[in-house]
Amino acid sequence: MAYEYGNREQITFSPDSIEKYVLEDDPVRAYDAFIDALGANSLGLSIEPDKTGNSTYDPVSMLKILIYGYSYGWRSSRKLEHALHHNLSFIWLSGGLKPDYKTIANFRKNNKQVLKNVLKRCVRMCIRLDLIEGNVLFFDGSKIRANAGNSQTKNKETLEKLLKHTGQRIDHLLENCQQVDDQEQDSFIKMNKELQSKERLHKKISGLIEEMKEETTINGTDPESKIMKGRQGSHSSYNGQISVDDLHGLIVSVDTVNDVIDKNQLDSQVEQAEENIDKPCQTICADAGYSSVDALKPLVDSERTVIVPNNKQAQKEPEAPGLFDKEKFKYDPHNDSYTCPEGKTLYRSSQAKGSNKITYRMTNYRDCLSCAYYGKCTSAKKGRTIYRLVNEATQQQLVETYEKDTSKQIYKRRKMKVELPFGHIKRNLGVGSFLLRGLAGINAELNLLASCFNMARLISLLGGVKPMIQKLGQING
Repeated sequence: MAYEYGNREQITFSPDSIEKYVLEDDPVRAYDAFIDALGANSLGLSIEPDKTGNSTYDPVSMLKILIYGYSYGWRSSRKLEHALHHNLSFIWLSGGLKPDYKTIANFRKNNKQVLKNVLKRCVRMCIRLDLIEGNVLFFDGSKIRANAGNSQTKNKETLEKLLKHTGQRIDHLLENCQQVDDQEQDSFIKMNKELQSKERLHKKISGLIEEMKEETTINGTDPESKIMKGRQGSHSSYNGQISVDDLHGLIVSVDTVNDVIDKNQLDSQVEQAEENIDKPCQTICADAGYSSVDALKPLVDSERTVIVPNNKQAQKEPEAPGLFDKEKFKYDPHNDSYTCPEGKTLYRSSQAKGSNKITYRMTNYRDCLSCAYYGKCTSAKKGRTIYRLVNEATQQQLVETYEKDTSKQIYKRRKMKVELPFGHIKRNLGVGSFLLRGLAGINAELNLLASCFNMARLISLLGGVKPMIQKLGQING
């Protein structure tokens, strides 16, 4: 079989305009129509067509470059610059504009709120397209590495030693500068540069010590990141929070926090999700990581359906309660007491200051010591102790809600719906770590990634590129 060889000298008829660089059903056209449909003013982009002075790149085109690039895992500003010179879809999207990597990076850094608004406007658009209901919302969290190394995380003692060392070095350099002869110009310049470097370092360390406050450690590269344990070990990271609608699995809201655990996050995440969908949701579902009775109480009291199992319920095969587990003790709300399986009464004993638990014991602990089941029920010298949460009624309500068949069906869908976006972001888009630093930057970047996930879903849900463009035109027509 003969080989076919390319010929770079062959004369071809190139497209006579950039518009013909991509096909009519190329996905890049959907991204272009999507950003146009959101509207520059609603996103917070400052458009000044009559602006005087040096020309700047069209901010709408810059936003399109970022979103399209992120959607295919091209997050580096240098890679985006390369694509604008060599990739036909990027050349088409930008209309031939070729901003350099610094311009792209600065646009991303200076328009964090705009990037956050993209997701919010996307959600409102999906509601108009009947793709988001907002009745059942799923919540989840995942650790994503920060743009900072573990070696830069130091405690206060280490920072104070570094501060002392740099201070001594600065003093030494100042003395040497005064002693350097005018003829030794090169030595003077070299020491002057080192002095400026040490002074900057001294100022940075002083600022880090002030920022520490009650923290035990702080990262010098990204002070707002925290050491978090994940599947790949412990790293400087952020805790990404996400809420997803049940209907088609579209992302409703995202947030990034530097709390290591999810336990106290659900209330604020629900609030942000409801702000984006502009209405209260009916059902809230999350995994056992969010199981905190005190944190969930406001949601339960708001008469929403809260489906969050406790750690015991979340086990694949929950163990049946033992003969003398707390579940076997009957609570009497009228007398605020418990009755043990043998008919003995445990009365309210105490509650430590600041504790959310109430202690119950027998009035005469000898009754417990003389019980036939002493040693099986308890071996404590002062008899059996029962602890009841201050919000025990809320806990019981959460347990009963989760045990309903309808709740378990909803909880089964949770994993399929809410964990898919994190999988797409981490695996398909290759997000092993964030590029920006600080909570504001990280939030903007995660909102951008969430918008990219929704865009990929929209193309599929609306039947392809052309139908999607038509739909966007209809709702904005």
